[in-house]
Amino acid sequence: MGGAAKSRPGLAVSSTGARTVTRTLPEETPVAMTFDGTTLAVMMASPADLEDFAVGFALTERVIERPGDIEELEVLTFDRGIEARMLLRDDRSEQLRSRQRALMGPVGCGLCGIDSLEGALPPLPAVDADPRFARDEVARATDDLRRYQPLHDLTRAVHAAGFMVPGQGIVMAREDVGRHNALDKLIGALARAGIDPATGAMVLTSRISVEMVQKTAQAGCAVIVAASAPTAHALRLADDAQITLAAFARGESFDLYSHPHRITAGATHVA
Repeated sequence: MGGAAKSRPGLAVSSTGARTVTRTLPEETPVAMTFDGTTLAVMMASPADLEDFAVGFALTERVIERPGDIEELEVLTFDRGIEARMLLRDDRSEQLRSRQRALMGPVGCGLCGIDSLEGALPPLPAVDADPRFARDEVARATDDLRRYQPLHDLTRAVHAAGFMVPGQGIVMAREDVGRHNALDKLIGALARAGIDPATGAMVLTSRISVEMVQKTAQAGCAVIVAASAPTAHALRLADDAQITLAAFARGESFDLYSHPHRITAGATHVA
């Protein structure tokens, strides 16, 4: 996994004593998202798939509308962190200057640094994509994603986001110490590969929080499947954005909370 993980010694302590162990730990490093010489965000992230991360972040933060809006992208490594340096097309550069924003976000926070409450919850586009999934595809989605998590297999400490296509299963995935970073990396990878997010579903190892719904809606994807629960606010946003939200997808079951028509076998009522 290159620089995304490091082996470190430790002491395993239990009721029967202590022993020396070596564990593989996930690395995290500051990654500065810089556009036209101005740093828009510094995120703590896994130092892997950073071109995907940069493009995905730019898309979900509405800095760009398509990868071609970035004229140059360079990832630079320094002693204290990494810079994803992007130069934008002139029209996008002008729009960026009109919405100055700076944030310093820890891995658990996708909204740090927003300068107003309105900025934290911008209106989301209604997603009119209509992929259809069989019930068993949704139920096994997070189990299928496990095959695409080599960094998690090493460290047991990172999240993943995968893209599932009807009839094909998971076709792409990305990992990161931050759940929203993993989703940004996936969205960027899809854009760079020319794969339309409207054709499938985002599959998450994490809970479904507000920013996960926001990023999915901005990408134009209509379905979220997650291993854990949604927050109540995230569910309201998903419902308003016409996104199908399936949670607790493990083994042979899942909970379905919004816009069930995209799951062809229907939904089981959950009290």
